[in-house]
Amino acid sequence: MNKTTKAVLLSALVFPGCGHLLLKSKLMAGLLISISIACLYFILSRTLDIANEISAKVLSGEIALDAGKIADAISTASASSDSQQITVATWVLIICWVIAIVDSYRLAKKKY
Repeated sequence: MNKTTKAVLLSALVFPGCGHLLLKSKLMAGLLISISIACLYFILSRTLDIANEISAKVLSGEIALDAGKIADAISTASASSDSQQITVATWVLIICWVIAIVDSYRLAKKKY
């Protein structure tokens, strides 16, 4: 397997920026990895906050222990402003991932 294929597969299947590490493009790799980790941290922390709020309401009895009521609470929570921020962070992560794939291909083709 040549370096172009390895770089593209690393960026596509492992994590954005891993292909750039293989190609020794450390600045771009650091940038892509940093942005991706920040987006993932934001998405996971906000999602866990929402899950903790809903579970606290279930434990306190505010929300009945019923799948339909819990699903309604999740739907209500997903309509909040945090949900819009999570959507933006998700799109930034997806765009970063696509940029990592395309740029690692471009860089590998240019070098090799």
